[in-house]
Amino acid sequence: MSYIDQTLTFEPDKIYYTLNNIQYEVMMDWEDTLMSASAAYVCQNGGDILEIGFGMGISAGYIQSHSINSHTIIENHPQVIEKLQIWAQDKPNVNIIEGDWYEVKNQLSTYDGVFYDTFGDNNMQHFSSSLSSLIKPGGVATWWNSNSSETNYYNIPGVEYDQITTSPPQNIYFNNSTYYLPKKQF
Repeated sequence: MSYIDQTLTFEPDKIYYTLNNIQYEVMMDWEDTLMSASAAYVCQNGGDILEIGFGMGISAGYIQSHSINSHTIIENHPQVIEKLQIWAQDKPNVNIIEGDWYEVKNQLSTYDGVFYDTFGDNNMQHFSSSLSSLIKPGGVATWWNSNSSETNYYNIPGVEYDQITTSPPQNIYFNNSTYYLPKKQF
């Protein structure tokens, strides 16, 4: 059973699902500082922003706090899409695309900033090869980085990192005291 088929539980501090009596956190509110830093980076030039994955909407809220022209959000989980639609009702510059980012990538424009933070993404291995077609010249990108060093799963060259001290509660996806925020300029 894939992630998008899971029934999610939404609590004020996290989204999770339970499978075989194990709780799998999808996103948690301790990431707030990381989402704020990610949004600040991808919005540094303003313009058009692409966000792949909505989650709890933390990063989306921070992206909206910056001076941008448009904010395109791609989300594939049906329950998260419902939350996203409610969140976006009073935000005229938000464009929601429902579905798998990789399946819709050829319908997308190019963007000044791209933020990629998905869960259970069956196409994550295509992110690095797809990124340059989504970015305007001079644009920037960042993504969720679960590595505990200045490396990235996607093997994207020329990435700089900001170190952010963090103290996450025990969870299944990140338990390090330092987060390495990837910063890639094109």
